[in-house]
Amino acid sequence: MNERTARWWAELPPAAGAAVMAAGIISVGFQLTGHEVLSRTLLAFAGALWLLLAFDFATRLLRSRRRWVTEADTPPALTAVAATTVLGVRVALLGWTTPAAVLLVVSAVLWAVLLTAVLRHLRAGMPGGVFLICVATEALAVLGAALTPSAGDWLARTALVFFLLGLLLYLAALLRFDFRQVVEGAGDQWVAGGAMAISALAGSKLLATGVWTGVTHTSLRNTTVFLLSVDLVWYVVLVVGELLRPRLGYDVRRWATVFPMGMTATACLSTSAAAAIVWLDGFGEALLWIASAAWVVTLVGTIRTIPRRRPAAARGA
Repeated sequence: MNERTARWWAELPPAAGAAVMAAGIISVGFQLTGHEVLSRTLLAFAGALWLLLAFDFATRLLRSRRRWVTEADTPPALTAVAATTVLGVRVALLGWTTPAAVLLVVSAVLWAVLLTAVLRHLRAGMPGGVFLICVATEALAVLGAALTPSAGDWLARTALVFFLLGLLLYLAALLRFDFRQVVEGAGDQWVAGGAMAISALAGSKLLATGVWTGVTHTSLRNTTVFLLSVDLVWYVVLVVGELLRPRLGYDVRRWATVFPMGMTATACLSTSAAAAIVWLDGFGEALLWIASAAWVVTLVGTIRTIPRRRPAAARGA
């Protein structure tokens, strides 16, 4: 890595963690639709990027403590939690329960530290990243539910607590969200819908555990379907916002657009199976391919921002 590229990497904001989230959740979606090769390819990409960002996270903590503390106070810092849990969910789907459990513990510790710092600095008129307080919490619920078959019902009940807490945090974020971001945001406005999508995914995963029956099961199913419906309304609103005011230039926050798109697709697929709503399966797969196209476009945009090594003549000038 040359000096210019190293500087580019060092200057990446915490929002870059959404790139892991995007690749990870689309990988989950491809696994649910039977596209195993594509799924594992994206998993490898997400895993490699997670390792790089984790190293950078640790390096900043040890060598740039002031910068780390400053960034830890902002909602984008919570991408560290969501990225770790999304990776854990895909690993759990491979049957690798021990690594997935380790990722759950790591993400829970990060959540406790970072969420406390972020909540202290919430204010009115915030961009879409504020909804990461919900996303990070619901992500723990998703991974907890995914590990329930191997860990026991206690983990599903713990995940349910995080599921309900995540919904309360969504309301807190909604009260502080600047709705003008729908037509002005640089990409992270999509997290407003993505937070509903991951909440629906958490609900569907909790349903799939089979821990609850009767009225509780029915209530959980209805809540999950409602959350997915709200997410789909957000999806339409956000698309209209993009059409009314196109923002075609690249921004690292566009990864926070791809993640909610992939999460909506995966939530549809998961809810289709858990709540027995057949038509959601085909709809979810269509949305998954749209999210995949957005992933490719955003990846190309990211690559184009990486500084190139200057020619020798230019360096010697």
